[in-house]
Amino acid sequence: MAGKTRGYAHRVDIAAPRTRVWTALVEPKLLARWYGPGAEVRPREGGSFDSTLDPGISRQATIDVFDPGRRLRLVYLPPPGLPVHDGALVDDYLLEPEGTSTVVRLLGSGIPHEDDWNEYYLALRVHSERALLRLKVLMERKVAPPVVPGVSP
Repeated sequence: MAGKTRGYAHRVDIAAPRTRVWTALVEPKLLARWYGPGAEVRPREGGSFDSTLDPGISRQATIDVFDPGRRLRLVYLPPPGLPVHDGALVDDYLLEPEGTSTVVRLLGSGIPHEDDWNEYYLALRVHSERALLRLKVLMERKVAPPVVPGVSP
C-alpha cells in the first residue's frame, strides 16, 4: 500500500485563446521557452513528455490523458536518487476557456510525504508555478503596443 502523498495546485489566467495555450503545452520549441530546455514531446495518448524544468529538474513522463485543447495528464518515471515508492507522480494540466482568455490549472500529485522527498517536492511546487507564469508572459506578448483606456494612440 502506498504511503501518504502530497501535491500542489496552481492556476494562471492567460489572455490568449485556448488553442494557442494548448500548442505551447505540446509543441517542443514553445514548451522549451516556458518550461525548460531540451523538451521532447510525442503529443498523443501513450506518447512521451521529456523535459527539464528550470533549474535543472529532469522529468520523463508518459502522456496518460491527451484531450486536445482541454487536458494533458502526465505520469512521471521516478526521479533518480530518491527512495522508491508505490505511487505515481502526476501532473494534470486542465485548460478552460473564459471569454477570450484561458484558465490553466496544474494539479501535481503523488509526491511521497517523507523527509527524503521534501527538497524535490518544494522545487517542483515552486518551479512549476514559475513555469506557468513564464507561459503566461509568452502567450500574452503582443506585437502592437497595448491599448490604454482613455489614451488615444
